[in-house]
Amino acid sequence: MTEPTRDRPWLMRTYAGHSTAQASNELYRRNLAKGQTGLSVAFDLPTQTGYDSDHVLARGEVGKVGVPIAHLGDMRTLFDQIPLEQMNTSMTINATAPWLLALYVAVAEEQGAEVSKLQGTVQNDIIKEYLSRGTYICPPKPSLRLITDVAAYCYREIPKWNPMNVCSYHLQEAGATPEQELAFALATATAVLDDLKGKVPEEDFPILVGRISFFVNAGIRFVTEMCKMRAFTELWDEICRTRYGVEDPKLRRFRYGVQVNSLGLTEQQPENNVYRILLEMLAVTLSKKARARAVQLPAWNEALGLPRPWDQQWSLRMQQILAYETDLLEYDDLFENNPVVEAKVEDLKEGARHELANLDAMGGAVSAIEYMKARLVDSNAERVNRIERGETVVVGVNKWTEAEPSPLMGEDGGIMVVDAAVEQDQIDRLNAWREARDDAAVKAALQELRAAAAEGRNIMPPSIAAAKAGVTTGEWAEQMRAVFGEYRAPTGVSKSPSNKTEGLDEIRAAVDAVSDRLGRRLRFLIGKPGLDGHSNGAEQIAFRARDCGMEIDYAGIRLTPEEIVREAKEKEAHVVGLSILSGSHIPLVEDVMRRMRAEGMEGVPVIVGGIIPEEDARRLAAMGVARVYTPKDFELNAIMQDVVTLADPKAVAAQ
Repeated sequence: MTEPTRDRPWLMRTYAGHSTAQASNELYRRNLAKGQTGLSVAFDLPTQTGYDSDHVLARGEVGKVGVPIAHLGDMRTLFDQIPLEQMNTSMTINATAPWLLALYVAVAEEQGAEVSKLQGTVQNDIIKEYLSRGTYICPPKPSLRLITDVAAYCYREIPKWNPMNVCSYHLQEAGATPEQELAFALATATAVLDDLKGKVPEEDFPILVGRISFFVNAGIRFVTEMCKMRAFTELWDEICRTRYGVEDPKLRRFRYGVQVNSLGLTEQQPENNVYRILLEMLAVTLSKKARARAVQLPAWNEALGLPRPWDQQWSLRMQQILAYETDLLEYDDLFENNPVVEAKVEDLKEGARHELANLDAMGGAVSAIEYMKARLVDSNAERVNRIERGETVVVGVNKWTEAEPSPLMGEDGGIMVVDAAVEQDQIDRLNAWREARDDAAVKAALQELRAAAAEGRNIMPPSIAAAKAGVTTGEWAEQMRAVFGEYRAPTGVSKSPSNKTEGLDEIRAAVDAVSDRLGRRLRFLIGKPGLDGHSNGAEQIAFRARDCGMEIDYAGIRLTPEEIVREAKEKEAHVVGLSILSGSHIPLVEDVMRRMRAEGMEGVPVIVGGIIPEEDARRLAAMGVARVYTPKDFELNAIMQDVVTLADPKAVAAQ
């Protein structure tokens, strides 16, 4: 009897990068030795938002959520002893995508690689940054131009490279329904392709369509998620045929990588996250017709902080066991002609088509950013409400909460902590780089870069030249800001309360009573200091506080401590709430508290939310922080009651 033919496994990645380029390089080489078949680079927030490590907004953020890459030397170190011509590298970078790709090309050339043979992906999806992740720099239209510049360059010079990875992952993290995830991602792809039409010869356009890839999310409802992926493949084929006239089935293929859902990972009983991750992986691997081409899995402890190498290894082994020990890859699609699956797929497609028609009527994704943001905030609010009401069961959170202590936590608290000295070390090396380079060459490269941006020329060739001249990430982004301007995306939180009243009557009455005692409406200021763009939590707090009758001040992301304190003083806030999920809470909160004391605002209570270890929570309390909230504090009404109590002069007087 002949052995069944096995399909090739998907690319196996772990999303990794931290501290320094050298430390990240060592991690990558260890992971490759363990059987990882592709790299997925996480960059720190200053790199993602176009700031050098010594910028005021970079304080506390350097090396926290990824690796800092400030110049060619950092990129050279990151890929030391890793032959890029043989590697498939995914770079999760958006606003600064042209720049990081330029650095990558420059390093590959230094290694002697044939650039045309490079394989990988640059995410390069700015539109979802306005909706969910928040690492945008410039306004939508010039940002779209930068996306298409990369695509137009890559199809000629790096034909095996995916120049744009439409990222619906963060849409689901921001609360998107499956239909919204389908529609908003597909609308983003069509916005890019529509803009590309005049930039390449007509006969080459189908090639560009074939290079668009997607990066999706798979949640815990794995049957629905599997059907969503089948819907994605069918809708994309339909769009390629009917909208763009692409005849070659290979160029219409829906090509996607995936990281499964992090939103559903819990701080409570975190060991349960292993099962969640496994079930979510099945959604994107079981159906051959809609199987992911690359998979990266979060670690069990990501709701607690930065995973350790062992934690990432555990997630990699999960992929390897499924691919190599089971017989999954020996069979054709397991769900073909299944009436239940086909009905669910059609239902999802119909909902997505309806939403796509709405977006087209508004002029497409770029014109509909405010609408999409508001829809996501509403959907996420409903998701949170269902968990609070117990309609959506989350094991260990709102049901079966009694548990034994986890032996996985260890003395380190179950996470890796980035050394605080890393930031100064990175700054010192950045200054040394600036001292050693040719200033005249840098000046000439920056002038050419700015001229290309202003004149509408493709930004990639002068970016590569700037990389080789020694230009830094902040200097590159400074030219983009100078030509295209900066942008503040909509928050999705309106000033007017919604009509939802369920469970809020008691809190509203308390807000009214405290407001009477204060002599004016209770005012709650919510601020996001630093570069953390994960705004979902802050939006939901603002959304609920508004519905409870409070006066809300929420200006969105990326504020300095100075700006937050100034606004709190001008608005005479009764309570200040700070949201920080990047791990930079200690230095940023410390700065805010110091500035509030200097302004005579010691009596204004401060609350802080984020992924905050217990030891750090104690340090924040010692600074004078009144309350600390982490992902385990999912009951928003309880937080609202705390805000009311903290603002109540009667309660303060009784203490």
